[in-house]
Amino acid sequence: MAAGLCAALFALLTALVAARHGAPFGLDEEWHRWSVRHRPAVALARGITATGSGPVPYGLAVAAGLIAGRGTRGRAAAAAGALAFLLLAQGVRYAVMYGVARPRPPVADWAVLATGFAFPSGHAATSALVAGLLAWAARRTATPRAARFYGALAACWAAAVGLTRIHLGVHWPTDVLVGWLYALTWLTAAGAVAVAIAPESDVRIRDAL
Repeated sequence: MAAGLCAALFALLTALVAARHGAPFGLDEEWHRWSVRHRPAVALARGITATGSGPVPYGLAVAAGLIAGRGTRGRAAAAAGALAFLLLAQGVRYAVMYGVARPRPPVADWAVLATGFAFPSGHAATSALVAGLLAWAARRTATPRAARFYGALAACWAAAVGLTRIHLGVHWPTDVLVGWLYALTWLTAAGAVAVAIAPESDVRIRDAL
């Protein structure tokens, strides 16, 4: 149900943006202007946003698999599976991005270099996907209390990465929102599949995702 709801919201917003040929919504423009006018700590935002792309998220995905696996072979398989999951989600995201081809906000408003189209936000989607993988790893290996703490910490990191994309002026707010919805669609769907094929002892995977 959660996967279906996230997928429906993602599809609806994608259709609306595509129907407008990528033009921003009124709220997009208002929030963008406010963010550009009120953005202290740009250096900090740049540091946070840098963790949402490049080798960091892929390294964290592999680390999540290594933590979640049991035994040498299990860890290798889990790391490969986590990395494959992230790569597959990224491939589909790129297809959506080039299909919608939404322009970014005006270059004059950017506080950091950005490439490619805007929709959905790659940093927001990637960090949220990795946060889900880290929460899964924590759920499999830590105590329930510690797992909740680590999961919340990962979620806060992903939220911070997404918000910096708006703060730095390189994404419209709906780009980030849809990036989060995209990641949640994949994570909740993966949780449902894991429950269907995993033994009863691994039902905790669903709760983490």
